Amino acid sequence: MQVVAPSPAHVTATPNAVMTGLAAPSRGSTELSTWRVRMEAEAAGPVHTADREQVWTVLSGVLEFTCGAEAATVSAGGTVILPAGATRRVRTVRGPAEALVAMAAGGAVTTPGSPEPRRLPWAE
Repeated sequence: MQVVAPSPAHVTATPNAVMTGLAAPSRGSTELSTWRVRMEAEAAGPVHTADREQVWTVLSGVLEFTCGAEAATVSAGGTVILPAGATRRVRTVRGPAEALVAMAAGGAVTTPGSPEPRRLPWAE
């Protein structure tokens, strides 16, 4: 069994959100990465593609997920499954929001115009 204590070292802030790493290979998990996302009101993440399926459970607030040509608005308690390889974007609706995200370990993302894969430091 591995217990992960909260640590400022596990927190990554970007202009769009604050990610707090929970389970990850660097913290004892061999198969999964999980992290908490906090986004302020009117925040939107970048359009990007992840090479792993991601499962987002909204903990508070409301998030809008755009995945390919589909869009869904999900409030606290709802879960969205974003398939690997799909272009997606997440934004807040009507205030701040928090979510818990799970993904298979070792994932990376790409953004339009920058095809070089980028690792997610909060998930490593």
